[in-house]
Amino acid sequence: MTDSRLDSLRSWLKGLEPSWQLDLPTLAPASADASFRRYFRIASKNPDFPSLIVMDAPPQHEPLDAFIEVDLLLENAGLNVPKILEKNVAEGFLLLNDLGTKTYLTELNPDSADYLYRDATHALVQMQLASKPDVLPNYDEALLKRELDLFPEWYLGKHLNIELSKLQNLQIKQAFELIIQNNLAQEKVYVHRDYHSRNLMVTEKNNPGVIDFQDAVYGPITYDAASLWRDAYISWPEERVIDWVIKFWEEGRQVGLPMPNDFGQFYRDFEWVGLQRHLKILGIFARLFHRDGKDGYLKDIPLVLECAIATANRYIELKPLARILESTRTT
Repeated sequence: MTDSRLDSLRSWLKGLEPSWQLDLPTLAPASADASFRRYFRIASKNPDFPSLIVMDAPPQHEPLDAFIEVDLLLENAGLNVPKILEKNVAEGFLLLNDLGTKTYLTELNPDSADYLYRDATHALVQMQLASKPDVLPNYDEALLKRELDLFPEWYLGKHLNIELSKLQNLQIKQAFELIIQNNLAQEKVYVHRDYHSRNLMVTEKNNPGVIDFQDAVYGPITYDAASLWRDAYISWPEERVIDWVIKFWEEGRQVGLPMPNDFGQFYRDFEWVGLQRHLKILGIFARLFHRDGKDGYLKDIPLVLECAIATANRYIELKPLARILESTRTT
């Protein structure tokens, strides 16, 4: 993120100033995420868009094609996603409408959770109903394995300097094979892949606003539910989680989504997908620190670790993995 990119961005916005009535001096950072993307907010005298978002996505790191494709896909499904108002694909800039500053993470509390998750459930069902094969990349075995391998490489190896024994390596390999088999056996739908409290915006109309969807794939039907209710940034009592997952399962079945008839099976799938996701996240958070110099995610590791331990302990075939996870608590 060099100053030259900011200069290029300002130059591009200057060309858009007349048509969008942009107030160029108000350009200010809005947010950054775990990738190379960053976002700015800019004021406008346009009455329909008093505030706009500018995405800066360096093409060599974050090409815009996937974002643009998935944005249109989700908009057509009825989701409240950013509208692409202007694009400069060659340089990696987008002008988007502003979905506001209230994330689910900042607004969720014991009183608001039911209605906020109700809206998120409805949006998730809408997205899954639009699913078709051969549109998005498949969440296949190779991708699942690459994600899981982040856990031993970056979390155990780089972050904790743990050298596993032959037995532990075998136990991790066996656990990964079981988790992958479970994920691949599930019915497949569109998967946002990061459908959680930091990527859902509280909006007055068509709540929630949905962002950060460019890595969407075609994969397990429980994946986004696991992202939502086994969130890396906020946790809830298990009985509330079960209740929300039941509501999602019931709504999905009512509209014809390929949900299992047995909720017990559905919840088991939800748990195993959630575990795969948490193992991946432990690796990603460690990599963000050691490779990318971003330490902001280290504070979230304890919550993710405890949730992974609790899930692994509930299944006899995952007990060896649970022991390995438990051993990292005091390392």
